[in-house]
Amino acid sequence: MNDSVNLDQLAINTIRTLSMDAVQAANSGHPGTAMAMAPVTYCLWQRFLRFDPEDPIWPNRDRFVLSIGHASMLLYSLLHLTGAKTVNSAYERMGQPTVTLDDIKHFRQLDSKCAGHPEYRWTSGIETTTGPLGQGVATSVGMAMAGRWLAARYNRPGFELFDYAVYALAGDGCMMEGITGEAASLAGHLKLSNLCWLYDNNKITIEGHTDWAFSEDVATRFLGYNWNVLRVGDANDLEMLERAFRTFKNTHDRPTLIIVDSHIAYGAPNKQDTHEAHGSPLGEDEIRLTKRHYGWPEDEKFLVPEAVLNHFQQNMGRRSQALRNAWFVKLDEYQHQYPDLADHLKKMQGRELPAGWDKELPDFPPSDSGMAGRIASGQVLNTLARNVPWLIGGSADLAPSTNTRLTFDGAGDYTADNYGGRNFHFGIREHAMGAILNGMSLCKVRPYGSGFLIFSDYARPAIRLGALMEIPVIHIFTHDSIGVGEDGPTHQPVEQLASLRAIPGLVVLRPADANEVVEAWRVIMQFRHQPVALILTRQNLPTLDRRRYAAASGLAKGGYILADAEDGQPEVLLVATGSEVSLCVKAYEQLKGEGIKARVVSMPSWELFDRQERAYQDSVLPPEITARVSVEQASTLGWRRYVGLQGLTIGMHTFGASAPLKALQNKFGFTPEKIAAAAREQVAKMKAANG
Repeated sequence: MNDSVNLDQLAINTIRTLSMDAVQAANSGHPGTAMAMAPVTYCLWQRFLRFDPEDPIWPNRDRFVLSIGHASMLLYSLLHLTGAKTVNSAYERMGQPTVTLDDIKHFRQLDSKCAGHPEYRWTSGIETTTGPLGQGVATSVGMAMAGRWLAARYNRPGFELFDYAVYALAGDGCMMEGITGEAASLAGHLKLSNLCWLYDNNKITIEGHTDWAFSEDVATRFLGYNWNVLRVGDANDLEMLERAFRTFKNTHDRPTLIIVDSHIAYGAPNKQDTHEAHGSPLGEDEIRLTKRHYGWPEDEKFLVPEAVLNHFQQNMGRRSQALRNAWFVKLDEYQHQYPDLADHLKKMQGRELPAGWDKELPDFPPSDSGMAGRIASGQVLNTLARNVPWLIGGSADLAPSTNTRLTFDGAGDYTADNYGGRNFHFGIREHAMGAILNGMSLCKVRPYGSGFLIFSDYARPAIRLGALMEIPVIHIFTHDSIGVGEDGPTHQPVEQLASLRAIPGLVVLRPADANEVVEAWRVIMQFRHQPVALILTRQNLPTLDRRRYAAASGLAKGGYILADAEDGQPEVLLVATGSEVSLCVKAYEQLKGEGIKARVVSMPSWELFDRQERAYQDSVLPPEITARVSVEQASTLGWRRYVGLQGLTIGMHTFGASAPLKALQNKFGFTPEKIAAAAREQVAKMKAANG
């Protein structure tokens, strides 16, 4: 072999041996896929990937997504060998290695940058958190869609600022997950030719050979999705791999799937493909045999030859740094010719808002008939989108119902013929939509997606990952309660609010009227690192008279006193969210007429309220007042934290029923009369307890 070939093989074997040593040291992990795919990722990173290790957040870098997150040592090895540097939460380059050899030695251990599965934000150079199979490839579709949108909106003649490619490495498990089919179908429909998936066709899963559960023709399936399908018969064939990558780069009318045939074997002469080989450490004896087969020092652990580091720096490092530097030179010229557009890009990268982002937001007048939360939200969204040019999104085929269509001139539809459109059509693909929104957000646009609250169940895994990554995706859910009436229990969300509130880092907002909707959006837009679920009604809600009741701006604190006893010393607290707040206001007026002093607390966001200082929380919910009633057309799970053991919760303890709204409200106790009766009972109980 010549020196170049020797260096190629030395680098590949370095990736392999680092992977097996790290998994062995941790006594945990999956070495097989990392070792089998080492030649594939080496060829991609060293010869094609535009990724500057010195600046891993360069906006026009190619994205590499490890959808098979269990092969995380593959990515950690590459980040170490390329010398990728750390970026902090303020997007500042720090200069320190993002993955040190010591991190690799402590793979899967506390505080190591080499977690069990790749984690965005925790380790620079990781483009998205992966692990749940299928999420990575679906997220990569969002990255590719964002890339096309950025190019359509911001590229100008002589200034091709955005032309990055997105690569994702998937396995048999990804191909089996339903989200992969959803995402691939949309990607093919949109002709995303900047997207390339690499399919590790090794025919092994945790249980064993894929023949037990998987026999479809993946190539034919993807041809049906309108993908370009290529095949590399041997994962070790660098020339064939290079040819496949070049074919992808020369394909301009569809995404590309490269099927790579591999075997989870380790180079040792008699190693058999087994379940253990896929998901367990090799053992010291097997590692020595494998290293011997590679011509590697058998007793050396975590060996990184200096020649390999130099090889990556001389090739990938120099190539990518030159591309990155040329890009920033071009950006400087762009700033002079297109200062407004350049300012957009700068603010996007820092997740900042433009000046005047909240100008002309509506102020809704009092109205007994009011309007639905979804209608008010649609008006606010259109105003904000005019002010924030990179606020983009759509729905899972429900925009007319969720009121999420942008209707102003120039908004347009995102299609294969118009990548600059701001209205996205995800089709009936809630799970993929959630992951695609994550991918778009990771590319620094501000995406929103919408659907019915009941279908948040389909999107929940992607919502959870967005919260884990701390990215500001906006999830809009309408038809928020048994208020969908005749649609019946299949469409009436009961447990969904509790489920979403259980996700750490996700802010759930359920506004009570049109003006709370305005304030909810005002809060949402200022989030930089938090996803949000905005929960809205289908039915009309009274627009409260804010001259008589407290200002809707109290929403920013999550919970606030909406109506109070005249002396500020209530006997009973009525706490509610969303459409039930106006019911509590009517009950409050009844009680007031009877001489019972009540307080109505609008509690649109538990998460925001819980962040307030204890003194504020106690001023809204005085600890000494144990007579409390919570009202929400959803599961009562969690409400005890606010009403206490002595309080009463009016909520759903069963599924709903198919009937007109008024009949359902009466059946399940959501009427002002029943709320007032519960309040009287609470006051009587408290008085009895106090003697």
